[in-house]
Amino acid sequence: MDIKVMPGSLSGTVNAIPSKSQTHRALICSALADVPTHIKCEGTSRDIEATASCLTALGADIRSEMSGCVVRPRNSDDNGEPALHCGESGSTFRFLLPVAAALGRKTEFKLEGRLSERPLSPLYEELVRHGCTLSSQGSNPFFIEGQLAPGSYSLDVGVSSQFISGLLFALPLLDGDSEINMTGRIESLPYIELTVAMLEKFGIKTELKDITFLVPGGQSYRSPRIITVEGDWSNAAFWLAAGAIDGNGITCTGLDIQSRQGDRAILELLSKFGANVVQGSSTVTVSSAKQHGGKLSGIEIDARDIPDLVPVLSVVAAAAEGTTKVYNAGRLRGKESDRLAAVTDTLSRLGADIHETGDGLIINGGVTLTGGEVSSWGDHRIAMSAAIAAVLCSEPVIITGAEAVNKSYPGFFKERKKLV
Repeated sequence: MDIKVMPGSLSGTVNAIPSKSQTHRALICSALADVPTHIKCEGTSRDIEATASCLTALGADIRSEMSGCVVRPRNSDDNGEPALHCGESGSTFRFLLPVAAALGRKTEFKLEGRLSERPLSPLYEELVRHGCTLSSQGSNPFFIEGQLAPGSYSLDVGVSSQFISGLLFALPLLDGDSEINMTGRIESLPYIELTVAMLEKFGIKTELKDITFLVPGGQSYRSPRIITVEGDWSNAAFWLAAGAIDGNGITCTGLDIQSRQGDRAILELLSKFGANVVQGSSTVTVSSAKQHGGKLSGIEIDARDIPDLVPVLSVVAAAAEGTTKVYNAGRLRGKESDRLAAVTDTLSRLGADIHETGDGLIINGGVTLTGGEVSSWGDHRIAMSAAIAAVLCSEPVIITGAEAVNKSYPGFFKERKKLV
C-alpha cells in the first residue's frame, strides 16, 4: 500500500494507544495465571495479535471485548505439539521460546519477515545447556523440545533485553531455583523493569542483586483479575515529535507521566532540542520552539535505553539547527529493518544531510526537506517517521509499503489526518 502524505504543520489532540510492551507482558502472565484476567486495552496490532494467537495455541482462551480482552489460563492437561505463529514480532518469539521450554512441550514457531534472521544467541546456547533441543539458528519454522532445567544462566545482554524477559517469565515455573547472570553492557534496561513490574502484579517474586536476577522456582502466577494497560510512549513519541517540529502544539492524552516505559525519555530529549513541553497529570503538550521565540538545536543522544525512539528523533534532528549525534544504537541494525541504514536512506531521499557511523547517526539539520518517494523498508517505525518528516517538506511524501504500521499502530494514518 502506498500513501501520499501532504506537507504542512500538525496540531490537535491524540489519545495514546495502549502500550504494546505492557500488553505483551500482561497477556503472557494472564495465560500462565490461576484464574481469568480482564485486560483493559482498547486497540490492538499485529504484534499483539501474534502473542494472543500463540498463547491460544498453548492452551489459553482469549476472548475479545469492547474494553480489551479476557484471558482464561492455559489448560495444563493439553499435551499436544502446538504451532505458534509469531508474525514479525520479536517480543512474541523471544518471550515465548523459554516459556515453551519451561512447559516441556515440543513447540513449533512460525516466523515472518526478518524475524528468523534476528539473533537468538546467547539465549539459544543457554536453552541448550539447560536441557533443550532447538533447530539451527535461522531455521523457519523453528522447533524447540525438551524440559528446561533450573540453574545458573549467563547472558550477554548487549544483544537484546528480550532474552532476560523471556527467562524471567519461564524460570518461576520450574521446580528449582535459578539465577540469571547478566554480562556485558546492559541495553534497554527499562524493558526489563517493565517485565519485573508485570510479574509483581501476578505475584511472581524476583530479586536483582548487582547484575544477577535471583528467581525462586515453584512459583505460581496469581491473577490480579483486572489489568489496565497504560498509554504507549513509544508511539506517542511520533505525535510529540511532530509538535516539536512545527505548528501550534500537539497534545497526547492517556499517558502515565510516572510510567516505567523507557521511551518516556522523549520528553527530556525534546526539551533538550529546545521544544516547549508541558506536562499534565495524564497529558503532555509539545509545541514548536518557534511559537515561543526560540529554535530547535542539535544535541547528542545516547540510544542505549531508547532504541525505538531513534527514527523519529532523527526527524527532529533534521529540523534542528546544527549537528545531532546519535550513538550506542548499533542494535538497531537487527530490528525489522537495519534501522540505521533505513533512517539514513529515508531522510536522505527527502533532502536531509545524514550519515551513518558504526553505532549511530550524524544529522546536520536546519534545512527544509524536499519530499519525494521513500520505502517503509517493511518497518512500522520507518513508515511513521517518514509521515512525520512530511511536516518538514515542501512537497508530498509518498511512502511505499505503508501498511507496515499495522505491526504496532494500525490507526496511525487515520490519526494523522485528524491533526492536519
